[in-house]
Amino acid sequence: MAPTPGLVVVDKAAGMTSHDVVARVRRLAGTRKVGHAGTLDPMATGVLVLGVDRATRLLGHLMLTEKSYDATVRLGATTTTDDAEGELVDTAPAGHLEPAGVAAAFAAQVGEIMQVPTAVSAIKIDGKRAYARVRDGEQVELKARPVTVHALEVLGQRVVDDFLDIDISMRCSSGTYVRAIARDVGETLGVGGHLTALRRTAVGPFDLARARTLEELADDFAVVAIADAARATFPGVDLSEEQAQHVRYGRALDLALPGEGEHALFAPDGEFLALYAPKGGRATPVAVFVG
Repeated sequence: MAPTPGLVVVDKAAGMTSHDVVARVRRLAGTRKVGHAGTLDPMATGVLVLGVDRATRLLGHLMLTEKSYDATVRLGATTTTDDAEGELVDTAPAGHLEPAGVAAAFAAQVGEIMQVPTAVSAIKIDGKRAYARVRDGEQVELKARPVTVHALEVLGQRVVDDFLDIDISMRCSSGTYVRAIARDVGETLGVGGHLTALRRTAVGPFDLARARTLEELADDFAVVAIADAARATFPGVDLSEEQAQHVRYGRALDLALPGEGEHALFAPDGEFLALYAPKGGRATPVAVFVG
């Protein structure tokens, strides 16, 4: 039986790579056509969205959505990877830091900022991943990139052996490195910092309430149908049968879409057809999912 095209929302356990999760879901779905939207580091847990069958084509568009995280930052210690998986580079007393000053340093990370990604990121440099270059002993310097931190809340602060552990919750654009937030706040406060825990709580409209562990999926392989996923992620437009037929051939429509950006187009029977965007007063195809 062919797999049902759609999204699988996984609550990833610590210690697994995103590729490990993809491999498990391939076995559960009975197809190799499985991909994921947005890598989670092995130490991280939480929401990992995967596409099955033709829904894999939707993933590149889903990666444009915002993401939410809960995290713990340790101030007073710097590591090679800006998180707890790296080697300790330096330490400095941080227990004396005033809560108001710490909160202000995190608040400065909110908004549209220029962020230098961590050196062990998956960003490619001349075709090779940055983390692979670091692993091979190369000195890697990445350029700052614009990212947006929509909201960042300090939930708690506590002293641990003269380090200062900070629990935060944040909502940000794709491409934002939470490890870099920890690093930059530590630098601002002059004591260094790194990430000790990270849990992704949402990717766009898909949150932990919709996520299932791999063990749960083994008992009940729950798939968010591709039409439901598209309606949850993009503004939806219901078409006439004549319009739907044009979309099946990838033709532009004389249709004013209700907003900017990508819109999900549906046939009269509810079938998800395509993503279209406005251009010159018409609706033009971005990606067609039927044909």
